[in-house]
Amino acid sequence: MFGSIGFQELVIIMSIALLIFGPKKLPEVGRSIGKALREFRKTSDEIKEKIEEEIHAEEFREIKKDIEQTVDITGSSPAESENPYDFTDEPKNEAPPDTEEPPKDTEPHEQGKKVS
Repeated sequence: MFGSIGFQELVIIMSIALLIFGPKKLPEVGRSIGKALREFRKTSDEIKEKIEEEIHAEEFREIKKDIEQTVDITGSSPAESENPYDFTDEPKNEAPPDTEEPPKDTEPHEQGKKVS
């Protein structure tokens, strides 16, 4: 509780405090010291939480940066694909391109003549 302070040292400190402050003021001094220690502990806990939050935020920023780099490399984003949860390498079922050839003229025409 008191770190490296033993029982004998604690008794000596309490005796000196009793002589300095007297029996009437000693409880008040003890309460003040207790409040100060609580405030110190509360403040140190808040600082610790802020540091942990900042560490987590930095990790999220790194993950976001990695995702953005991956999107830049692949050239597409999950919002552009039909199913963002489809991670297979199989081709999508797309209609084949129109391979029909235009109809050929059955009548040969000569240059310079109008075809109606």
